[in-house]
Amino acid sequence: MARKSGVEICGFLFGGREGDAFTVKEIRFVQNRLNSPTAFEMEPLEMVKAIDDAEERGLEVVGIFHSHLKCPPRPSGRDLEGMELWPVVWLIVDDKGNHGAFVLEGEKVREVEVEVV
Repeated sequence: MARKSGVEICGFLFGGREGDAFTVKEIRFVQNRLNSPTAFEMEPLEMVKAIDDAEERGLEVVGIFHSHLKCPPRPSGRDLEGMELWPVVWLIVDDKGNHGAFVLEGEKVREVEVEVV
């Protein structure tokens, strides 16, 4: 999806947590209201609906995903600000199919392993 988009894509990863492991059971795309190739903000009403729908099914927000076009899948300064507000896993993909997943611990960013099963 990120390969074909001219703007950053974004959304939620819903699932559950066991200890330090997060299990993603559902991916929900949310419109990028900035319609920008270099930044994202999720459309607020879509965010609320997505979270409400997931919670009704017993799922919680375990991550946020978005794309970086033409740059590596590492947290930007703007991402770090968002990571402070949303202390979940941040999955970043690029337009070449690369990805990285990160959590903010205090003031340090730690990369976490992604396992697809």
